[in-house]
Amino acid sequence: MKQFQGRVVTPGTVTAEAVVTTQGFNTLASFQMALQFGDKEVKCGDQNNEELHGKSLLAKALCLPQTIGSTTGGLVLYCACAMEKNPACMLFGGHIDSLAAAGAVLADVWVDGVTMPVVDSLGDEFLNYVKDGMTITVKENGIVEVEE
Repeated sequence: MKQFQGRVVTPGTVTAEAVVTTQGFNTLASFQMALQFGDKEVKCGDQNNEELHGKSLLAKALCLPQTIGSTTGGLVLYCACAMEKNPACMLFGGHIDSLAAAGAVLADVWVDGVTMPVVDSLGDEFLNYVKDGMTITVKENGIVEVEE
């Protein structure tokens, strides 16, 4: 097991299976099929992200460097949480952008019964280490444990 220390954006504890991208994560393109067309498995719909396209994001530990794309990104994250189609957590290698942070914080405050811990500033070493299928545990204090 390896530990990484990050900054807590939204609190919570969770253990989930990792899905990893080293590319920017387009929130709208990734969640569009689930939010608009009822994809119950919440498969990533972003055809430009070959690392995630077609993989389920539902209840996974989404490990990413940053979000990219539309200014709707925050609203999309909020809606994914409100519809219970969200990842278990989002773990950023770098700093979270203001739109993604807004969506995560609004979901944390406004959506009852749904927790999606978000931790950023985990570093390049985190993204280089973590692989799909590894078990991730997020602690309240921003410690992220990765097990093979």
